[in-house]
Amino acid sequence: MQCIAIRHLQFEDLGIFAEVLIEQGFDITYIDAGMAQFDLSTCHAADLVIILGGPIGVYEASIYPWLTTEIEYVAQRIRQNLPVLGICLGAQIIAAALGAAVYPGKAKEIAWSPLQLAQAAENSFLSALAHVDVLHWHGDTFDLPLGATLLASTALTPHQAFSYGAHTLALQFHAEAHGDKMEPWLIGHTVELHLAGVDIPKLRANGKHNALSKASAGKNMLRQWLRQIGLTE
Repeated sequence: MQCIAIRHLQFEDLGIFAEVLIEQGFDITYIDAGMAQFDLSTCHAADLVIILGGPIGVYEASIYPWLTTEIEYVAQRIRQNLPVLGICLGAQIIAAALGAAVYPGKAKEIAWSPLQLAQAAENSFLSALAHVDVLHWHGDTFDLPLGATLLASTALTPHQAFSYGAHTLALQFHAEAHGDKMEPWLIGHTVELHLAGVDIPKLRANGKHNALSKASAGKNMLRQWLRQIGLTE
């Protein structure tokens, strides 16, 4: 099986999700957005596409023209009912591909904290994350697309996760992040962290706290979702 991961920053990769995908028999190919042309035939042939995070806004296509192509590619894949998972910026791209507005949120949400699961998610794959903190790292949010099912929220961000149809999942948070391996993020995003007034040592310490349990929960969530959509047994 083939998984294509669309990457917007080198250090915001598949993280712990890569271990699960390899374990389940996937070959992984990264496409670096803005650097490589989208070969739509190859992308559509992939069993799974994962759109990863990044610091730009979906609404900045006039600055980053390749965003238009990426959003349209995701829209095509969704229309064909092919499996798509979006994380953070990737979730926002899915929302935009479904016609929903994406815009700056009330404030930056950068912290390890729990999710509030919607009733629709209580017995779903997201229940694997019910008792752990997940990494939130975003300033933008989105309206819930028409026809989507809300799965999770936080006080600051009502739309933290949604599904659309049987094969599309959008996660505003970073379930792929390993709390013990966040130093590249803390270095690469230092300007954003300082401007947002984030206590970097505290963020680092909170990531390391119960890091193995959080990573195990994230892996279990992905395993369950892959099984639910029929990609694994």
